[in-house]
Amino acid sequence: MTVAVREAARLLGLDRPASESTIAARAVLQNAPANTTQTDLVDFHRNAPKPDEGMLYGLVGDVGKAAAETTEANRFAVAAGFLSFLSAAVGRDVYIPVGNTKHHARLFTLQVGRTGRGRKGDAMSLVQRVRQGIEEQHCQRAGIVADPFCGGHHFGGLSTREGLALLIHDGYKNGKDEVPAILDKRLWVVESEFANVLHQAKRDGNTLSAALRDAWDGISIRPATKTARLWASDPHIALSAAITPSELLNLMNSRELSNGFANRFLIFWAERERIEPFPKPTHAAVVEELVRRTMEVIRFAKGEYPETTNSRALELSADAQVEYARLYRGELSAVADGEKVTALLERRAPMLLRLAMLFALTDLVMVIEVHHIHAALAWTQFHRDSVRFIFDDAAGEDAARESTDAAGKILDYLKQHGRTGRRDLLLKCFSGHLLAQRLDEALDSLLMDSPPAIEMIEGDRTENGKLPKFYQLLNPRELANLPISTGFPQVRGVANLANLDAVQSNPDSPGYPSSQVSETAETRTNRASSPSYPSSHKASSNQIIGVVL
Repeated sequence: MTVAVREAARLLGLDRPASESTIAARAVLQNAPANTTQTDLVDFHRNAPKPDEGMLYGLVGDVGKAAAETTEANRFAVAAGFLSFLSAAVGRDVYIPVGNTKHHARLFTLQVGRTGRGRKGDAMSLVQRVRQGIEEQHCQRAGIVADPFCGGHHFGGLSTREGLALLIHDGYKNGKDEVPAILDKRLWVVESEFANVLHQAKRDGNTLSAALRDAWDGISIRPATKTARLWASDPHIALSAAITPSELLNLMNSRELSNGFANRFLIFWAERERIEPFPKPTHAAVVEELVRRTMEVIRFAKGEYPETTNSRALELSADAQVEYARLYRGELSAVADGEKVTALLERRAPMLLRLAMLFALTDLVMVIEVHHIHAALAWTQFHRDSVRFIFDDAAGEDAARESTDAAGKILDYLKQHGRTGRRDLLLKCFSGHLLAQRLDEALDSLLMDSPPAIEMIEGDRTENGKLPKFYQLLNPRELANLPISTGFPQVRGVANLANLDAVQSNPDSPGYPSSQVSETAETRTNRASSPSYPSSHKASSNQIIGVVL
């Protein structure tokens, strides 16, 4: 190699250790035109995230398909809007216990799509028709203008904590008059311009985002000042929102990314799936049937709410418990997508359970089965793919993938060679073919994992006064295998990782999932969604999920 070529390589940064993905680019670059850079040779194009048909489960899928049949509405966006509406309508009587927390089926969904292509208005039209049809039938049967069968409904315009509390308030004084409390705390909010909420959140002193965090958690919404006595106890609020990608990236600041506001949203990418020059309304008979089925689900799930709350707990079947435990210890807790994306995915586990609750309720059952877990998993996987697509670029995904691969190689190397220093990892484990930045990212991820996979220890001080650092493998099973019951009676024998592996490798073990676990998406999608009513299930103290979410 000539001096001129070596100098050009140095200026382009090609003299540094490179990953395999850049070694090929370097070889091409040597024969490329003089003004070509390494960046020119890297293909950063990506496909938009593709949803799984398994997301269109039962009644939820039927609503999405019905809307898309005659319009340009995206089936999955319609299904997401319907899930959010339904999560508000079912109320706070049914729940799933997670540790000491009762999770109700509340969902915040956020559709992201470009202006004109997202068809965000179309996505909500049929859901609104179904809701309106339900209320009309409810009033006809009651013979009067009755309280809403589906709970409250609000179209956009959220601006303050007090304004949100006012929609489901506990009563307040207006001059000398006492305004009675709204007892039914169910509220479905449609915010077609979610940029408005993000604008409000950026204003000094505005606490709307904090109020929405409380609403997702089901915590009472109370004012930030003692003088404002407008409260909303035990809220049951669901939110359907939409935004363009540019607005989301420009307005979502680091505070929303880090304080838990953004990761309470099921974010998904959705634009029109086809072009329909002459869209038609969904046939009245189809809407009428969807109204009937949806009313049946709400009546079953709502029970006697608001007179009763938290009286019925959903349970996971034995197979569903084992499958959820496998997912929780695997992809639901994975941190392989970089710091920003990982922060946005922190609540995948409770989201999956809430979705599985809704799918079980649409089947009119109080037991969550494996196929409900799988339908919910398809949504959380699409959520992950969408977040990566929106908030990361191809280069960032490639870097995260390299760091994740490096972390795996570090674990394998430490398992074979014992404690090792950073320099030896770089030179011996990776033969110098890894950027130091990627090595440090991999080490950080292993050190900061929960529980940590490795630990850093300091050696004896050297002659020059420095303390060498070494890394050694921790056995995560020793940290995870604490003598704590999972709370699932059928899975108490697999409360630790080692036993779980044994169960998974031995189909004859108690608690091993049945063939339902490998059920295909198509089978799940085509499953009948209107079985007969089961016997009522009351909350039982031994059905507590022993996993902190």
